[in-house]
Amino acid sequence: MPKKLSKYILIVIIFIAAVLRFYKLGSVPPSLYWDEASLGYNAYSILKTGHDEHGKFLPITNFAAFGDYKPPGYIYATVPSIAAFGLTEFTIRFPSAFFGVLTVLLTYFLAKKLFVEKYHKYEKYERYEKQSLNLTSRTSGTSRTFSTSETIALLSAFFLAISPWHLQFSRGAFEANLGLFFSVLGIWLFLKFAQDNPLWILPSVLSFLAGMYTFTGQRLFVPFILLVLAIQFRKQVFAQIKIVLITALITSILFWPLFIFTTQTIEGRLRFDEVTIFKDLQPINDSIRYRARDNFSWWSDIIHNRRLFYSYEYLTHYFDSFNPRFLFTKGDVNPRLSVQEVGELYYVDLLFILAGIYFLFATKQKYRFLIIGWLLISPFGPATARETPHALRMIHILPTFQILAAFGLFYLYRVIRYKKLFIIFYFLLFTFNFLFYLHMYYVHWPRNYSGEWQFGYKEAVEFIKPRYNDVDYVVVTKAQGRPYIYFLLYMQFDPREYWKSAQITRDKFFFIDVDGFGKLRFTDSLNETSVSGKVLYVTSPNALPPSVQKLKTISRLDGTSVFDVGELEIR
Repeated sequence: MPKKLSKYILIVIIFIAAVLRFYKLGSVPPSLYWDEASLGYNAYSILKTGHDEHGKFLPITNFAAFGDYKPPGYIYATVPSIAAFGLTEFTIRFPSAFFGVLTVLLTYFLAKKLFVEKYHKYEKYERYEKQSLNLTSRTSGTSRTFSTSETIALLSAFFLAISPWHLQFSRGAFEANLGLFFSVLGIWLFLKFAQDNPLWILPSVLSFLAGMYTFTGQRLFVPFILLVLAIQFRKQVFAQIKIVLITALITSILFWPLFIFTTQTIEGRLRFDEVTIFKDLQPINDSIRYRARDNFSWWSDIIHNRRLFYSYEYLTHYFDSFNPRFLFTKGDVNPRLSVQEVGELYYVDLLFILAGIYFLFATKQKYRFLIIGWLLISPFGPATARETPHALRMIHILPTFQILAAFGLFYLYRVIRYKKLFIIFYFLLFTFNFLFYLHMYYVHWPRNYSGEWQFGYKEAVEFIKPRYNDVDYVVVTKAQGRPYIYFLLYMQFDPREYWKSAQITRDKFFFIDVDGFGKLRFTDSLNETSVSGKVLYVTSPNALPPSVQKLKTISRLDGTSVFDVGELEIR
């Protein structure tokens, strides 16, 4: 493949990736879900004051937010887009879309590094084809290293550009997507360390560290992928041990604050304890029940040991991540993480992924351990959670599937007899698969699942905002969850004024809630709120008190009502 043509194709792929990630970014998904709103307002607060929403100056390890203690990476990445374009849905999601496009570009460079050697010697593989597949090669036997690696790299980038999995998280303000960028960057730079210059080890490890400061899932993924990289490149690591040790010292110092927060504070352990299976008492109860049936005999203590129950649950969750329903048919069961009618991968990907794995070993690729190791260690962290399979927590498995599919397609095309028929059939199947996904994503998914994105809050705030100065109080139901962050966000409420009047509460799990600020009061029950004067109410449908005059009903995109807004003069 001529170098100039390759460059043009890459530009087209990046353009496609950008269009798919930025088109209607502010309106699809249909609304900001509360984590997106929190990320956006905290970035706005940092921009305006240098403090987070709770008044903490430039947090390093976490933003308290709802008491979920968000990693700081995405919030700081959002500050420039808000500074440039204002506080909108588009600017809050901009970093995810932007770094999603960059991840596509990185995948191109990564694939070139992974397949830069050995297998490009066509003569060797042609002998393999004849011996193992009994096919006659049609190539000239000439080594065309650039052309082959370039083709696989371009295919890998293209497959990620159109991936439903990657698109889903590139179009929302997901910390995981930014974390994925840093992990792919770290792996690519590690390859540059091993192949080009040992000094690349420092930026590689710093990239992994940035991922850990961006998404909690990276904190379980990074140690395992570093282990895989260290095993794959053990000769280079030991040959450059001095540089490696200096890098380890620097990153240890930078990692120390996060390590202390994560391991030594209640807040740091809160999120892990909330989702992990190892805090679930059911395996212990099952163990006791089975042992009791066996009269607590010594052999029963071995067979029905609670550790075996936990191990079984963990392994079940691990293999859930490779469930065909999850990967190829329906995707994640959470409508916020999947369009529901399309898998995380396309149907047509399955054949090429399987072929890619086969040819990876059949051609004895030098970096097959790294690619397959990356694939297999990716569920290690997500398998500890109660909810599996989970597309968000598993995102760091990308772009291994796309690289394998590209590799498989390349070699299938080389060995198949009816190449034109193969291309036509694949193109038609792919086109249907891709267009069906786009149709579901832009037409049906926003309408069917707008409630999953807390649709209606923006409309409620926009209705209240011009009337805010003319009333004494605004009472808002908490039925839809965390209304305060939407009023802060869409009213662009001054953080300094918010700190003065915020009525903050904490529950027994350390989660933070806000009962009011300014003229706003947030409540689970209208009867528990003491207000007077001219009052606006935002309630669940048909929940306005009889004496309140209804002004507006706010509906979701599917037509179901979400809020009633009314007014009452209380003397």
